[in-house]
Amino acid sequence: MDRTTPRADNSPVPAIAAALRRERERAGISLAELARRAGIAKSTLSQLEAGSGNPSVETVWALGVALGVPFSRLVEQPPPAVRVIRAGDGPRLRSQQAEFTGTLLAAGATHVRRDIYLIELEPGAVRDAEPHIPGSVEHVVVSAGRLRTGPSTDPVELGPGDYVTFPGDVPHGYEALAPGTFLVLVMEHP
Repeated sequence: MDRTTPRADNSPVPAIAAALRRERERAGISLAELARRAGIAKSTLSQLEAGSGNPSVETVWALGVALGVPFSRLVEQPPPAVRVIRAGDGPRLRSQQAEFTGTLLAAGATHVRRDIYLIELEPGAVRDAEPHIPGSVEHVVVSAGRLRTGPSTDPVELGPGDYVTFPGDVPHGYEALAPGTFLVLVMEHP
């Protein structure tokens, strides 16, 4: 299976639509206010809540930050009792900035706030990430290829098997330095 093409039956759009409505209503804010806070058009947000459109990683991150919730809360689908995600499957979102695809593997329980992702990158543009909710921490293990990541002010280069942890609540980035770069990202949220 082509790793850059999401499977039609695994689209995260329905889960995102339901989660956006749920979290916006929980926060007690209007469509217009959430759109303003996230820096997106109200019409775009309305389409996303209706289950249409194809949101980018950046749009979902911006909405999560505006709502004060982790990214995973907006994309996860209710898990079955036993959950297996085969390589190439899972809810996948692509970046508009770079050849970057994120797949949520597991979201932490409400009191744990630990999210696990598989990330695939290709050389080219850098995936610049805005700060996540305060207190967020990222853990990265490179499985294949080479990667430059970390806070924008202090990035590090990593190879297969290398691990790094850094604050996720500051500007940071991901840049593939070799074709086929593949990594596991664990995010912790307060």
